[in-house]
Amino acid sequence: MGYNDIHMDIHTNIPLKNFTTMKLGGNARFMTEVHTPQEVAEVCKNAKSQSLPIFILGGGSNVIATDDGFTGIIIRMRIPGFEVIADDLNSTTIQIGAGEIWDDVVKRTVYMRLSGIETLSAIPGTAGAAPVQNIGAYGQEVAETLESLTAYDTQTDSFVTLQNADCGFSYRHSIFRGDQTGRYVITSITLKLSKNNPQPPFYEALQSYFDQHNITIFTQTVVRDAVIDIRKNKLPDPKILPNTGSFFKNAIIETWQLNDLKAAYPDVPTYDMGDGKFKVPTGWLIEQAGFKGKVIHGIKVHDKNALVLINQSATSYNDLAEARDEIISGVRDKFKIQIEQEPLQI
Repeated sequence: MGYNDIHMDIHTNIPLKNFTTMKLGGNARFMTEVHTPQEVAEVCKNAKSQSLPIFILGGGSNVIATDDGFTGIIIRMRIPGFEVIADDLNSTTIQIGAGEIWDDVVKRTVYMRLSGIETLSAIPGTAGAAPVQNIGAYGQEVAETLESLTAYDTQTDSFVTLQNADCGFSYRHSIFRGDQTGRYVITSITLKLSKNNPQPPFYEALQSYFDQHNITIFTQTVVRDAVIDIRKNKLPDPKILPNTGSFFKNAIIETWQLNDLKAAYPDVPTYDMGDGKFKVPTGWLIEQAGFKGKVIHGIKVHDKNALVLINQSATSYNDLAEARDEIISGVRDKFKIQIEQEPLQI
């Protein structure tokens, strides 16, 4: 094995369906938990010496596993930590272990009356996964507050600090799921948060929630509670209904596409991203294409939010893949827009 000299437990043939919220997937050949950066380095060096691929798993809420499973080693990220490393008049900078539960981090920062990630409340998963797909919701994304992160670089076998600009952040994207996929194992993230109260204008869905509930005074807690309430009604609990949250990224289209779309569908909801690019809610596209509430190959398109796919009775990854492809081609046929899967593939 060659893992004998490691002090960690290495488990073999572990069903990935037990570690992903979609509850699908074959076995991982090896799996281990890491609690310190040193353990990360140890496992990675060992894996490299045996040419074993590695995959980092946080909460398993944004990953899809295939029936073939994984021939390498799954590293379950469990590094803790929450430490204020700088503080001034307007801001507080906090270093957070990659294994911390993301929502617990948000909750602590909100309790400290810090702004910047309060609308990212109730997003499942770990802190280390947040920069990978640059999580975003209700007008905030983690790229806006992330100052830097530390990671183990498997190419150079050393720990590195990457600044925000090094991460190549864009909408739901970073180098970690782009051209540097698999290279870095994120061990901590550093966020710089503001001491000011949240200020309007708020994201549309959030603003209409405040209007409905006659909320006019905004604190971090008020915003967090609103987001949790909105999400609770829109997104099914993966513990009860297996899902990965939003299964598709929202579509980004050019001005000419938008004009074509508006001609046929005057009421299409859009969000101006600047630079002649517009975000169209993929849930709306899927709904217009007639998939909302439908069950395809045991996968249900959520009747409250067509962006969410629920595993109702699917037993194999192929069921999910067929359902996904049917939805993608249905949207493409109707709108000539190519939508993309959001969760990472193991």
